[in-house]
Amino acid sequence: MSVLVIPTLGPFHILHPRYNGVTVAELVKAHQPEKIVLASYSPEELAAQSWRDQNEISFFHVLPWAERARVAVEALDSQAHLKAEAEQFREALRQYPRGQQALSQVQALEERLQWLLSTPRTPEDFAQDMVLEVLRAYHQGYVQTFGEGPATGFRRQRMAEVAGRLRSSQGRVAVLVDVLEYPLLLEHLLPEQRLLLGPHTPTESERQRSVLDRAWQLNESDDWAVLLQQLQEVEGPEALYCAAQIYLAAGQAGDAFALLEQLVHSDFQQPAYLPGYTLARYGQLADVLGRRDQALRAYRAVLGLSWAPMEAREIALAGQKTPFRLGLTEA
Repeated sequence: MSVLVIPTLGPFHILHPRYNGVTVAELVKAHQPEKIVLASYSPEELAAQSWRDQNEISFFHVLPWAERARVAVEALDSQAHLKAEAEQFREALRQYPRGQQALSQVQALEERLQWLLSTPRTPEDFAQDMVLEVLRAYHQGYVQTFGEGPATGFRRQRMAEVAGRLRSSQGRVAVLVDVLEYPLLLEHLLPEQRLLLGPHTPTESERQRSVLDRAWQLNESDDWAVLLQQLQEVEGPEALYCAAQIYLAAGQAGDAFALLEQLVHSDFQQPAYLPGYTLARYGQLADVLGRRDQALRAYRAVLGLSWAPMEAREIALAGQKTPFRLGLTEA
């Protein structure tokens, strides 16, 4: 048995040019697994694809590849519903002064974790003691303050069970595990059972993903002209969407609309979040240009999708009621 353990960062992957969502997919491919295991998701969550609403960025790239490559995907967390108890626990404490005081005791842990997840890292960083120590300290700090249980989402208990089920696996396996549960899963796997991430040379697909991620984070300090030029070199429909976003930010709604007009008449089904965002923005720009009928069709198309990001659905619902105008609510 050869088990490669890969921590996933959820929405934080967008902040890591050398460890983005495509990087995770490339690491999985390089391992040539016979099976992909999701350690932090239940079979029910996998079937419902609830990871999409949790913005599990790497899954948008890994799971379509697995389907094309006919690699089996199995979710092993039989108690994944307990994950929500950690946030419910914190929310309950926030309602009371003593609870707020208790939460302040772990504020330093939260800040340290935020630093870890928002500082750009490479795959091999997650095999280093420094990173593992921060993650272990985060969990241990919560256990010392509140005990193992609802405050921690029962992570240790859940990962012990997942590790037990992994021991019966055969062949080459790639395991994707939430970064907060990553060190706990490692503790329950024998060193000879698991592989950690090592040095990795980024592929062209990863470089292109890093350009797209930079465009999604567009801010005034970026060189927009350079970013547009980089997007022209990126393959796929998402680059058109990101370019339209830049034109819109620059006040060139007509140019942005022209790009989205081109995009909606092409194949823009992947990544799975792209159709919802594209049609929602297309509807808004149609409204800005006085094409209300076209805008309404776009909004209805968003709501007719089998799945769209919540933000896109909210834009579509609002747009159906009131025509979008620049300077009002933006996506």
